[in-house]
Amino acid sequence: MKISKINRYLLFAGLALFLIFGHARADGNTLNVFPERIVLNLTQTPYNSQAVTWRTQKMGTSPRAQIIRVSEFSSLESTPKIFSARTSAVDLDKKTTVYHHSVVFNSLEPNVLYAYRVGDDQHFSEWNQFITASEKLKSFTFLYFGDIQNQIQSMCSRVFRTAFQKQPDAGFWLFAGDMVDNGDDDKEWKEFFNAMGWIPRTIPLMLLPGNHEYPDRRFIPLEDYKISKLWRPHFTLPENGPKDLEETVFSFEYQGVCFVMLNGNELIEKQAKWLEKILSKNRQHWVIVSIHQPVYSISKRRNRTDFQKFFVPVFDRFSVDLVLQGHDHAYSRTFPLRNNQRVPDKEKGTVYVISIAGPKFYPISSRYDHLMAKTGSREPLFQSIRVDADTLHYTSYNIMKQVYDSFEIHK
Repeated sequence: MKISKINRYLLFAGLALFLIFGHARADGNTLNVFPERIVLNLTQTPYNSQAVTWRTQKMGTSPRAQIIRVSEFSSLESTPKIFSARTSAVDLDKKTTVYHHSVVFNSLEPNVLYAYRVGDDQHFSEWNQFITASEKLKSFTFLYFGDIQNQIQSMCSRVFRTAFQKQPDAGFWLFAGDMVDNGDDDKEWKEFFNAMGWIPRTIPLMLLPGNHEYPDRRFIPLEDYKISKLWRPHFTLPENGPKDLEETVFSFEYQGVCFVMLNGNELIEKQAKWLEKILSKNRQHWVIVSIHQPVYSISKRRNRTDFQKFFVPVFDRFSVDLVLQGHDHAYSRTFPLRNNQRVPDKEKGTVYVISIAGPKFYPISSRYDHLMAKTGSREPLFQSIRVDADTLHYTSYNIMKQVYDSFEIHK
């Protein structure tokens, strides 16, 4: 039987479409239970434990994680340790339910490289690696990012990749809120994880919520003003914060630094009392605080001053070294401050930084110019912060890896 050229073309096209869509359906079934959005988070004691969270679109048979020291990984006699996962079902809409799984690896050894993977009986992720922190004061570097929020995958991917190229051995990445524009929109979280790629599988992320991880308080009843239902399922963060604020307010210690993550969206007075208790017991050499909304706002759009009333006296009393912020979609760094004033040269004070990692920018006010060492706008940035025994080295970079700002704090 003769087949015309047109019929041959149609036959070939039909076969190609069958193979493409048939394969897609098969892959789709596999992807439903294959781990995605894998992310490491530090625990309160990152020298002996590590948290990992992941998601599947379908519930597997036995969600779990495996871990082994890298030095033992090639040994035929060694077997990974198994940790069963905690699983929560999250309804994205009336038709779609996804499953988030979390594990905290405990009883780890300080300053050791580990390999791990997550999954279930039939579908495991690739093996990834992380290194635990040292139990003692030891030099390290971490990266700090301001707001991302918009054009997450298309634009902010460049910032993340440039940051990784510049500082591939960072201990962790700290995000000061507004990772997305709408915290309840799962498509935006998908963009965030796509933009990050495999980075959070090997470098832990420490995140705090911005106002965009909450609903817009102008349009909802007060009782509905709660953090996005997607926040806690996506991340496994320390739960040592005040009641009702767990995993949005917390502290952790890392190689001589006490880090405190605050939530500028609710219960400020309650956090101030908790902060005082945390810092009164602190025995670490350095103290770094992060909060999304600024203490000294440089935006023309707003000027919130309640943090100056509730937080600044605590910062001053316990000699907080550095406060990392976002929200204003611009850049600023203060001189060392105490009691809302610039301190004389060589005296102890707190430096307050605001930064921006995304492509959305606001005009700058001159309101606090007398407190500012540097201000700027309209440029995505990331910050590398190296902490040594007696010096904190801070460097802000633009997307071309050029130094935008730098300073040091000496003990």
